[in-house]
Amino acid sequence: MHKLRIVVVNPVAVEGDNDPAFTAQAARSNALRIGLLQAGYNIIASLPADLYLPERIAQLQPDMIIIDAESDARDVLEHVVIATRDARRAIVLFTEDDKKSSMEAAMAAGVSAYVVAGLQAERIKPVLDVAMVRFKQEQKLLNELSDTKLKLAERKVIDRAKGLLMECQKLSEQDAFKKLRSLAMDKNLKLSEVAQRIIDANDLLG
Repeated sequence: MHKLRIVVVNPVAVEGDNDPAFTAQAARSNALRIGLLQAGYNIIASLPADLYLPERIAQLQPDMIIIDAESDARDVLEHVVIATRDARRAIVLFTEDDKKSSMEAAMAAGVSAYVVAGLQAERIKPVLDVAMVRFKQEQKLLNELSDTKLKLAERKVIDRAKGLLMECQKLSEQDAFKKLRSLAMDKNLKLSEVAQRIIDANDLLG
């Protein structure tokens, strides 16, 4: 079975003398790392949420991104969303921020699982499993929607080309379609590609 390749993203931490926030974040990060390793996951990198994040994620090509941000994860999330804009990935956010507005914003941005106060090692595997299933379902729906839109666009192009042939060559709809199909076969092109060429030629000639 394929081991999930995981990148963990943390806020950019600035260490201060006995800074309780830094100490708390370090403890959380350690607990997360232990939980992931105990569950058998492959952590390929732990990265700060900075300007280089999109480039690093593009290089590493992880299966999943885990954001570990105790509070106010908006900045971190923004970097991750930019980093995954062209190639979507499952995103899991562990946080202590239980505000409904934060949760809604995160889910709208593409987070697959928003986990509040759930950084116990034994909870990590089931949370990640559910997040991955949800992400795959969303991807399937998006792909199906994209295919449907593409087919609809192709159908419009074919119908327009068919109309041009019917008008210019005084053909019936059936004969215009046969002519399109014959041209596509002769030129070894898709029906929609031939149709687009006919439309382009007509536009060019005015």
